Amino acid sequence: MTSMRALRQDSANGPEDLHLVADAPVPAPGPGEILLKVAAAGVNFADVMQTRGTYEDGPEAPYVAGFEAAGEVVALGEGVTSPAVGDHVVGTGGGAFAEYMVMPASGAVAVPEGWSDEQAIGLILNWVTALAALKPLGRLAAGETVLVQAAAGGVGQAAVRLAKHYGATVIGTASPGKHDVVRGLGADRVLGYGADPGTADLVLESAGGAAFAASLAAAKRVTGRVVVYGVAGGEVAITNRDLNFRHQIHVIGLHLGVLIEHAPAIFAELMDELRALIAAGVCVPGTPTGYDLADGPKVLAELEARATSGKLVLRP
Repeated sequence: MTSMRALRQDSANGPEDLHLVADAPVPAPGPGEILLKVAAAGVNFADVMQTRGTYEDGPEAPYVAGFEAAGEVVALGEGVTSPAVGDHVVGTGGGAFAEYMVMPASGAVAVPEGWSDEQAIGLILNWVTALAALKPLGRLAAGETVLVQAAAGGVGQAAVRLAKHYGATVIGTASPGKHDVVRGLGADRVLGYGADPGTADLVLESAGGAAFAASLAAAKRVTGRVVVYGVAGGEVAITNRDLNFRHQIHVIGLHLGVLIEHAPAIFAELMDELRALIAAGVCVPGTPTGYDLADGPKVLAELEARATSGKLVLRP
């Protein structure tokens, strides 16, 4: 097979210029890469940002969109010994909104036994991001209070579950129609954006925009930590004067791709912890909402409009 169905982004005008094509070339895996027959591709807010050209170092149009997928390994690049052809894995790489994609073998993780490929979507991007934000970076201890901004999103839902497992009191923020979802995950309090959460030992911040200031204000003076892993609501600046005179807190940046590349030992520890969480039944198979690949532009537009909840996947 030399061509495939794929969603191609043709401009930086947003999801409206994301188009289904039937003649995209099937990529070939390079050294250290694998070729995946995609069963399900995860939809993330970073995909929306890429369609508008606002994602740092993102691809330039035209490009095959998407970067998170699960499926069957069908070919190996030079030097790859694991995973093997026929294995089912989940991971990241460019061009996931397609029938086939390539990804680095080093970041591909086996789909847990008994899970479908679709149920494993989010295992890396959502669960590992949440785990990294809470533990090695956020230094969460039992008995502390965690504020999870955008708690109904993919990372937010995983963070609520994990923070409760680690013995924290959890406050989640979400739009009103999503409060029951967040409560159902175990959050102790659920608030709308703009409500006063009080103080927290750790804040998980991805909402950006006006919520960023609220996150800084909520962190406990001196010992409070704010882990920033998203800018969904827009870019906001914080200055050295702010940190010196207004917010004497720890502000920590997190990008999972950078962590995997520059701190592989920490990533390996996170994966060991994730496997233990799966075995303990804390990290459970996902229940994403699935759509046909052709519905991708509509799904991304709804995600951008904050009209979705939980994990979303596209099926090639």
